[in-house]
Amino acid sequence: MASVQENSAQHSTEDDTAQGRPGRDGGPARRRLISGPGMLLVWLYGAMVVGAVSRSVYQIATDFGRAPLAYSLSAVAGVVYGFITYSLVRGGERARRAALVCCAAELVGVLTVGTWTLVEPSAFPDATVWSDYGMGYIFIPVLLPLSALYWLRAAAKRQPEAA
Repeated sequence: MASVQENSAQHSTEDDTAQGRPGRDGGPARRRLISGPGMLLVWLYGAMVVGAVSRSVYQIATDFGRAPLAYSLSAVAGVVYGFITYSLVRGGERARRAALVCCAAELVGVLTVGTWTLVEPSAFPDATVWSDYGMGYIFIPVLLPLSALYWLRAAAKRQPEAA
């Protein structure tokens, strides 16, 4: 019985922290990152995880020799999208900073691969998620990190550091 009460108290504290309220132990609250437009970011990143991972898994499993670089980059994009989604849902200052770094790396990747596919199309016999700046995904791969970077920086300004 005591372990059930301890377990429910632990979940209650985690719930409070996830909601941005101080935990029952009086520790600092984990700030929410998915309120308002942040929830849209989570949904879009979630959709990109599914799209990038399923695409790359299929391509790697069926025809990896045709375009190994392109298919591997799509898999990397899926992993990056997954980590950013997790960080946004987790919340807190450390997760916000990790998401910022990953969004910046994602943007660099999109710009690099997008430019590379335009300058040297023969290097990519098949498209990646980031080819042509994400044209195959309605340019979401280039717009999403820009939006997320803006949202995450604004989130830091809106909510002072919990002490």
